[in-house]
Amino acid sequence: MLLLPTVTAIRGARGMSMARKALIAVCQLSSTDDKDHNLRECRELVRQGAARGARMVFLPEAFDHISPSTEVMLRLAESLEGELVGSYRQLARESGVWLSLGGFHEQGPDWDRERRIYNTHLLLNDSGEIAGLYRKTHLFDVDIQGQVSLKESSSTIPGPRIEPPVTTPIGKIGLAICYDLRFPEISLALASAGAEILTFPSAFTLTTGMAHWEPLLRSRAIESQCYVVAAAQTGRHNDRRWSFGHTMVVDPWGCVLAQCGQGPGLCCAEIDLDYLRQVRRQMPLAQHRRHDLYGTVCIRHPPGSAPSHPPLPDAPL
Repeated sequence: MLLLPTVTAIRGARGMSMARKALIAVCQLSSTDDKDHNLRECRELVRQGAARGARMVFLPEAFDHISPSTEVMLRLAESLEGELVGSYRQLARESGVWLSLGGFHEQGPDWDRERRIYNTHLLLNDSGEIAGLYRKTHLFDVDIQGQVSLKESSSTIPGPRIEPPVTTPIGKIGLAICYDLRFPEISLALASAGAEILTFPSAFTLTTGMAHWEPLLRSRAIESQCYVVAAAQTGRHNDRRWSFGHTMVVDPWGCVLAQCGQGPGLCCAEIDLDYLRQVRRQMPLAQHRRHDLYGTVCIRHPPGSAPSHPPLPDAPL
Protein backbone atom coordinates (compact mmCIF):
# COMPACT_ATOMS: atom_id res chain seq x y z
CA MET A 1 0.00 0.00 0.00
CA LEU A 2 1.35 3.44 -0.92
CA LEU A 3 1.69 6.02 1.81
CA LEU A 4 -0.24 9.22 1.15
CA PRO A 5 1.76 12.46 1.39
CA THR A 6 0.67 15.40 3.44
CA VAL A 7 -2.34 17.08 1.86
CA THR A 8 -2.91 20.78 2.32
CA ALA A 9 -6.44 22.08 1.76
CA ILE A 10 -6.65 25.84 1.39
CA ARG A 11 -10.04 27.33 0.58
CA GLY A 12 -11.03 30.92 0.00
CA ALA A 13 -14.23 32.38 1.41
CA ARG A 14 -16.71 31.99 -1.40
CA GLY A 15 -20.05 33.05 0.05
CA MET A 16 -21.99 30.75 -2.23
CA SER A 17 -23.89 27.47 -2.26
CA MET A 18 -21.88 24.61 -3.72
CA ALA A 19 -24.68 23.09 -5.76
CA ARG A 20 -22.76 21.07 -8.34
CA LYS A 21 -19.49 19.47 -7.36
CA ALA A 22 -17.36 16.63 -8.64
CA LEU A 23 -14.52 15.05 -6.70
CA ILE A 24 -11.21 14.42 -8.46
CA ALA A 25 -8.07 12.59 -7.34
CA VAL A 26 -4.67 13.83 -8.51
CA CYS A 27 -1.68 11.51 -8.30
CA GLN A 28 2.02 11.93 -7.62
CA LEU A 29 4.58 9.35 -8.76
CA SER A 30 8.29 8.55 -8.76
CA SER A 31 8.43 6.68 -12.06
CA THR A 32 11.49 4.67 -13.06
CA ASP A 33 12.33 2.51 -16.06
CA ASP A 34 10.51 -0.43 -14.44
CA LYS A 35 7.21 -0.24 -16.34
CA ASP A 36 5.57 -3.07 -14.42
CA HIS A 37 6.33 -1.42 -11.06
CA ASN A 38 5.04 1.95 -12.33
CA LEU A 39 1.82 0.30 -13.52
CA ARG A 40 1.27 -1.37 -10.13
CA GLU A 41 1.70 1.95 -8.33
CA CYS A 42 -0.67 3.71 -10.71
CA ARG A 43 -3.29 0.98 -10.33
CA GLU A 44 -3.15 1.32 -6.56
CA LEU A 45 -3.53 5.11 -6.69
CA VAL A 46 -6.39 4.95 -9.19
CA ARG A 47 -8.21 2.45 -7.00
CA GLN A 48 -7.65 4.65 -3.93
CA GLY A 49 -9.09 7.61 -5.80
CA ALA A 50 -12.10 5.59 -6.95
CA ALA A 51 -12.67 4.35 -3.38
CA ARG A 52 -12.79 7.97 -2.18
CA GLY A 53 -15.52 8.74 -4.68
CA ALA A 54 -13.48 10.53 -7.36
CA ARG A 55 -15.15 10.82 -10.76
CA MET A 56 -11.79 11.30 -12.45
CA VAL A 57 -8.18 10.42 -11.57
CA PHE A 58 -5.21 12.32 -13.00
CA LEU A 59 -1.74 10.81 -13.56
CA PRO A 60 1.40 12.85 -14.28
CA GLU A 61 3.63 13.14 -17.31
CA ALA A 62 5.77 10.03 -17.86
CA PHE A 63 3.53 7.87 -15.68
CA ASP A 64 4.64 4.95 -17.88
CA HIS A 65 8.39 5.35 -17.28
CA ILE A 66 11.30 7.71 -16.79
CA SER A 67 14.44 6.15 -18.20
CA PRO A 68 18.15 6.79 -17.57
CA SER A 69 18.96 7.22 -21.27
CA THR A 70 17.39 8.02 -24.61
CA GLU A 71 18.16 4.50 -25.80
CA VAL A 72 16.19 2.90 -22.93
CA MET A 73 13.35 5.39 -23.32
CA LEU A 74 12.94 4.56 -27.01
CA ARG A 75 13.10 0.83 -26.31
CA LEU A 76 10.24 1.15 -23.82
CA ALA A 77 8.00 3.33 -26.03
CA GLU A 78 4.69 1.87 -27.25
CA SER A 79 1.92 2.63 -29.71
CA LEU A 80 -1.64 3.64 -28.86
CA GLU A 81 -2.67 0.06 -29.64
CA GLY A 82 -0.02 -1.37 -27.31
CA GLU A 83 -0.21 -3.26 -24.04
CA LEU A 84 0.19 -0.15 -21.87
CA VAL A 85 -2.86 1.70 -23.16
CA GLY A 86 -4.79 -1.56 -23.09
CA SER A 87 -3.99 -2.00 -19.38
CA TYR A 88 -5.22 1.50 -18.56
CA ARG A 89 -8.38 1.08 -20.63
CA GLN A 90 -9.12 -2.00 -18.55
CA LEU A 91 -8.30 -0.14 -15.32
CA ALA A 92 -10.71 2.69 -16.19
CA ARG A 93 -13.50 0.23 -16.84
CA GLU A 94 -12.83 -1.83 -13.71
CA SER A 95 -12.57 1.25 -11.48
CA GLY A 96 -15.52 3.08 -13.02
CA VAL A 97 -13.60 6.37 -13.30
CA TRP A 98 -12.31 8.61 -16.05
CA LEU A 99 -8.51 8.71 -16.34
CA SER A 100 -6.16 11.49 -17.42
CA LEU A 101 -2.98 9.73 -18.58
CA GLY A 102 -0.76 12.73 -18.44
CA GLY A 103 1.93 11.99 -20.98
CA PHE A 104 3.26 8.67 -22.23
CA HIS A 105 5.98 7.81 -24.70
CA GLU A 106 4.06 7.07 -27.89
CA GLN A 107 5.87 5.63 -30.88
CA GLY A 108 5.75 8.21 -33.65
CA PRO A 109 4.89 7.74 -37.32
CA ASP A 110 7.43 5.82 -39.39
CA TRP A 111 8.69 4.36 -36.12
CA ASP A 112 10.87 1.64 -37.65
CA ARG A 113 12.87 4.18 -39.62
CA GLU A 114 12.91 7.34 -37.46
CA ARG A 115 12.67 6.04 -33.87
CA ARG A 116 11.08 9.23 -32.55
CA ILE A 117 8.16 9.60 -30.15
CA TYR A 118 5.26 11.84 -29.25
CA ASN A 119 4.67 12.90 -25.64
CA THR A 120 0.98 12.03 -25.57
CA HIS A 121 -1.78 12.91 -23.08
CA LEU A 122 -4.82 10.61 -23.20
CA LEU A 123 -8.26 10.91 -21.62
CA LEU A 124 -10.07 7.63 -21.06
CA ASN A 125 -13.74 7.48 -20.12
CA ASP A 126 -15.14 5.08 -17.53
CA SER A 127 -15.83 2.53 -20.27
CA GLY A 128 -12.16 2.46 -21.18
CA GLU A 129 -12.60 4.36 -24.45
CA ILE A 130 -10.29 7.14 -25.61
CA ALA A 131 -12.24 10.37 -25.18
CA GLY A 132 -9.41 12.80 -25.95
CA LEU A 133 -5.81 12.89 -27.14
CA TYR A 134 -3.19 15.65 -27.17
CA ARG A 135 0.45 15.48 -28.24
CA LYS A 136 2.74 17.94 -26.47
CA THR A 137 3.40 21.00 -28.61
CA HIS A 138 6.04 22.89 -26.58
CA LEU A 139 9.19 20.80 -26.09
CA PHE A 140 11.55 21.30 -23.15
CA ASP A 141 14.87 22.35 -24.69
CA VAL A 142 16.55 24.15 -21.80
CA ASP A 143 20.15 24.61 -20.66
CA ILE A 144 20.52 26.38 -17.29
CA GLN A 145 24.25 26.29 -16.72
CA GLY A 146 25.27 23.95 -13.93
CA GLN A 147 21.68 23.06 -13.01
CA VAL A 148 19.41 21.74 -15.79
CA SER A 149 20.22 20.60 -19.31
CA LEU A 150 17.56 18.72 -21.25
CA LYS A 151 16.69 18.64 -24.95
CA GLU A 152 13.32 16.97 -25.43
CA SER A 153 13.29 17.68 -29.16
CA SER A 154 16.24 15.33 -29.73
CA SER A 155 13.86 12.37 -29.49
CA THR A 156 10.35 13.86 -29.45
CA ILE A 157 8.18 15.17 -32.28
CA PRO A 158 6.26 18.38 -31.42
CA GLY A 159 2.50 17.89 -31.53
CA PRO A 160 0.80 19.44 -34.57
CA ARG A 161 -2.08 21.22 -32.84
CA ILE A 162 -3.94 22.28 -29.73
CA GLU A 163 -7.00 20.07 -29.26
CA PRO A 164 -10.48 21.44 -28.42
CA PRO A 165 -11.64 20.91 -24.81
CA VAL A 166 -13.14 17.51 -24.01
CA THR A 167 -16.54 17.24 -22.32
CA THR A 168 -16.31 15.04 -19.20
CA PRO A 169 -18.44 14.40 -16.08
CA ILE A 170 -16.43 17.03 -14.17
CA GLY A 171 -16.52 19.74 -16.85
CA LYS A 172 -14.82 20.66 -20.13
CA ILE A 173 -11.12 19.79 -19.93
CA GLY A 174 -8.31 21.44 -21.89
CA LEU A 175 -5.32 19.15 -22.40
CA ALA A 176 -1.72 20.30 -22.04
CA ILE A 177 1.55 18.85 -20.70
CA CYS A 178 4.28 20.24 -18.40
CA TYR A 179 6.33 22.83 -20.39
CA ASP A 180 3.10 24.07 -22.02
CA LEU A 181 2.44 25.69 -18.64
CA ARG A 182 4.95 28.45 -19.47
CA PHE A 183 2.96 29.63 -22.49
CA PRO A 184 -0.23 31.46 -21.45
CA GLU A 185 -1.43 31.49 -25.05
CA ILE A 186 -2.39 27.81 -24.95
CA SER A 187 -4.38 28.29 -21.73
CA LEU A 188 -6.21 31.32 -23.10
CA ALA A 189 -6.92 29.51 -26.37
CA LEU A 190 -8.39 26.54 -24.50
CA ALA A 191 -10.44 28.81 -22.23
CA SER A 192 -11.80 30.75 -25.21
CA ALA A 193 -12.82 27.40 -26.71
CA GLY A 194 -14.86 26.58 -23.62
CA ALA A 195 -12.43 24.88 -21.23
CA GLU A 196 -13.38 24.96 -17.54
CA ILE A 197 -10.48 22.82 -16.30
CA LEU A 198 -6.88 23.01 -17.56
CA THR A 199 -4.52 20.08 -17.05
CA PHE A 200 -0.75 20.31 -16.73
CA PRO A 201 0.56 16.83 -15.90
CA SER A 202 4.26 17.37 -15.31
CA ALA A 203 7.74 16.18 -14.45
CA PHE A 204 9.17 19.57 -13.41
CA THR A 205 12.86 19.61 -12.49
CA LEU A 206 13.92 20.61 -8.98
CA THR A 207 15.49 23.86 -10.18
CA THR A 208 12.55 25.09 -12.22
CA GLY A 209 9.95 23.69 -9.82
CA MET A 210 11.28 25.53 -6.78
CA ALA A 211 11.31 28.79 -8.71
CA HIS A 212 8.20 28.67 -10.87
CA TRP A 213 5.80 25.74 -10.26
CA GLU A 214 3.19 27.31 -7.98
CA PRO A 215 3.37 30.85 -9.46
CA LEU A 216 2.79 29.50 -12.96
CA LEU A 217 -0.11 27.26 -11.96
CA ARG A 218 -1.86 30.02 -10.05
CA SER A 219 -1.28 32.52 -12.86
CA ARG A 220 -2.81 30.19 -15.46
CA ALA A 221 -5.87 29.71 -13.22
CA ILE A 222 -6.34 33.42 -12.54
CA GLU A 223 -5.97 34.65 -16.11
CA SER A 224 -8.12 31.90 -17.65
CA GLN A 225 -10.61 31.67 -14.74
CA CYS A 226 -10.36 27.88 -14.98
CA TYR A 227 -9.58 25.15 -12.49
CA VAL A 228 -6.00 24.00 -12.95
CA VAL A 229 -5.08 20.37 -12.24
CA ALA A 230 -1.39 19.47 -12.18
CA ALA A 231 -0.37 15.89 -11.39
CA ALA A 232 3.39 15.68 -10.88
CA GLN A 233 6.41 13.44 -10.72
CA THR A 234 8.43 13.62 -7.51
CA GLY A 235 11.82 12.59 -6.15
CA ARG A 236 14.66 10.59 -7.66
CA HIS A 237 14.01 8.56 -10.82
CA ASN A 238 17.61 7.59 -11.59
CA ASP A 239 21.09 9.05 -11.26
CA ARG A 240 20.28 11.75 -13.82
CA ARG A 241 16.72 12.81 -13.03
CA TRP A 242 14.95 14.29 -10.02
CA SER A 243 11.49 15.88 -10.03
CA PHE A 244 10.01 18.62 -7.87
CA GLY A 245 6.64 17.07 -6.98
CA HIS A 246 4.01 19.23 -5.26
CA THR A 247 1.01 17.97 -7.25
CA MET A 248 -1.57 20.75 -7.07
CA VAL A 249 -5.18 21.78 -7.77
CA VAL A 250 -5.94 25.51 -8.10
CA ASP A 251 -9.39 27.08 -8.36
CA PRO A 252 -10.47 29.86 -10.78
CA TRP A 253 -9.75 32.54 -8.17
CA GLY A 254 -6.15 31.32 -7.84
CA CYS A 255 -6.56 29.57 -4.47
CA VAL A 256 -4.71 26.29 -3.93
CA LEU A 257 -7.39 23.74 -3.08
CA ALA A 258 -5.14 20.73 -2.51
CA GLN A 259 -1.55 19.66 -2.94
CA CYS A 260 0.82 16.81 -2.22
CA GLY A 261 4.10 17.12 -0.37
CA GLN A 262 6.93 14.71 -1.22
CA GLY A 263 6.69 11.06 -2.16
CA PRO A 264 4.15 9.07 -4.17
CA GLY A 265 0.49 9.51 -3.24
CA LEU A 266 -2.59 11.50 -4.13
CA CYS A 267 -4.69 14.44 -3.08
CA CYS A 268 -8.39 15.10 -3.70
CA ALA A 269 -10.31 18.26 -4.50
CA GLU A 270 -13.80 19.30 -5.58
CA ILE A 271 -14.53 20.88 -8.93
CA ASP A 272 -17.46 23.27 -8.56
CA LEU A 273 -18.65 24.67 -11.88
CA ASP A 274 -21.20 26.95 -10.22
CA TYR A 275 -18.32 28.64 -8.40
CA LEU A 276 -16.39 28.94 -11.67
CA ARG A 277 -19.35 30.67 -13.29
CA GLN A 278 -19.68 33.00 -10.34
CA VAL A 279 -16.03 34.06 -10.65
CA ARG A 280 -16.44 34.69 -14.37
CA ARG A 281 -19.68 36.58 -13.85
CA GLN A 282 -18.31 38.86 -11.12
CA MET A 283 -15.07 39.58 -13.02
CA PRO A 284 -15.88 39.09 -16.73
CA LEU A 285 -12.37 38.99 -18.17
CA ALA A 286 -13.53 37.44 -21.44
CA GLN A 287 -15.76 40.47 -22.15
CA HIS A 288 -13.12 42.95 -21.00
CA ARG A 289 -10.34 41.77 -23.30
CA ARG A 290 -9.34 44.37 -25.91
CA HIS A 291 -9.07 42.18 -28.98
CA ASP A 292 -8.97 45.34 -31.07
CA LEU A 293 -5.60 46.16 -29.49
CA TYR A 294 -3.82 42.79 -29.30
CA GLY A 295 -5.80 40.29 -31.33
CA THR A 296 -7.63 37.12 -30.33
CA VAL A 297 -5.96 34.03 -28.89
CA CYS A 298 -7.74 30.97 -30.28
CA ILE A 299 -7.15 27.38 -31.34
CA ARG A 300 -5.86 27.13 -34.89
CA HIS A 301 -5.36 23.96 -36.89
CA PRO A 302 -2.52 24.17 -39.42
CA PRO A 303 -3.42 23.36 -43.04
CA GLY A 304 -3.73 19.63 -43.50
CA SER A 305 -3.86 18.99 -39.75
CA ALA A 306 -6.97 17.03 -38.78
CA PRO A 307 -8.59 18.26 -35.53
CA SER A 308 -8.98 14.78 -34.03
CA HIS A 309 -7.30 11.40 -33.93
CA PRO A 310 -8.76 8.35 -35.70
CA PRO A 311 -10.71 5.97 -33.46
CA LEU A 312 -8.80 3.03 -32.06
CA PRO A 313 -9.90 -0.50 -32.88
CA ASP A 314 -11.68 -2.22 -30.03
CA ALA A 315 -9.18 -3.85 -27.70
CA PRO A 316 -9.92 -6.64 -25.24
CA LEU A 317 -10.78 -5.21 -21.85
